[in-house]
Amino acid sequence: MGKILTIPVLPDPARRRTKRNSDTRYIEGQRLIVEAIRYLVKEDPEQNREAVGLLSEHFRTQFRMSDRPIDLI
Repeated sequence: MGKILTIPVLPDPARRRTKRNSDTRYIEGQRLIVEAIRYLVKEDPEQNREAVGLLSEHFRTQFRMSDRPIDLI
């Protein structure tokens, strides 16, 4: 087995302070997923339970909490 060599790097505080710019396509993607979930729940909640769970998991894991629709900013 070989040794693992790590070189520590001090974090640059200036990099952490940058503000994220919201991409309108990204926010539109959030809106479309929410509309799809609402449609599936309205049509047949029991039959579409797995699809709603899949979309909900994708929404929770793939989108940043700091992204907000433009009308809420």
